[in-house]
Amino acid sequence: MTLEHRAQRPHTSGFRLHTADPSRLLPLAIKRAFDLCVALLGLLLLAPLFPLIALAIKLDSPGPILFHQERIGQHGQVFRIHKFRTLVADAEHIGSRYVLQRNDQRITRLGAILRRLALDELPQLVNVLKGEMSLVGPRPTLAYQVARYDDAQRLRLLAKPGMTGWAWIHGRKELTWPQRIELDVWYVTHWSLTLDAKILWRSIPLLLGGTGADSSRAPDDISRLD
Repeated sequence: MTLEHRAQRPHTSGFRLHTADPSRLLPLAIKRAFDLCVALLGLLLLAPLFPLIALAIKLDSPGPILFHQERIGQHGQVFRIHKFRTLVADAEHIGSRYVLQRNDQRITRLGAILRRLALDELPQLVNVLKGEMSLVGPRPTLAYQVARYDDAQRLRLLAKPGMTGWAWIHGRKELTWPQRIELDVWYVTHWSLTLDAKILWRSIPLLLGGTGADSSRAPDDISRLD
């Protein structure tokens, strides 16, 4: 079994999700069309790479190739996120359980490379293709985390989760949980196609530079499973 936290759908009482602004319907349709085109093209172009990564994972350490985990998406909908496995098998029963740090011994040799280059996230193109995620948006979180949101923080659920996002380009996991939520809510309330384009552009050098996916700071209690 891999490091997995089975999510239950969170309670959403106490707040109302805002209805879509009619002026945003066309931009949102364009965003979805762009997501579909990029996800489909990306999966086609990366098709030769996926088997190589899969083979490398199997040769590097025993265990499954993919990691699946239930996350909370837009409007509180539960979906299964897909990643290439970067941890040893049964990692949740070893050491600090769900807490991950940079240089964590449970991260495999190949996993460290995949995480640094964000290659472990590539299977999420399938989530984007299915409409569960977008290329840009708040990173998807777990049910226990959503259960702790206050009314203002729940605004982040108005957007589809993204493979990259406003908080992601402003420090990734070096940010504290409140900082990440604040940036995500800012993104939701200021969303535009131009902002998405800016985020995608700024994500490129971070990926090419291999900015680490694992935080060097002590984890917040609420973010320890992210």
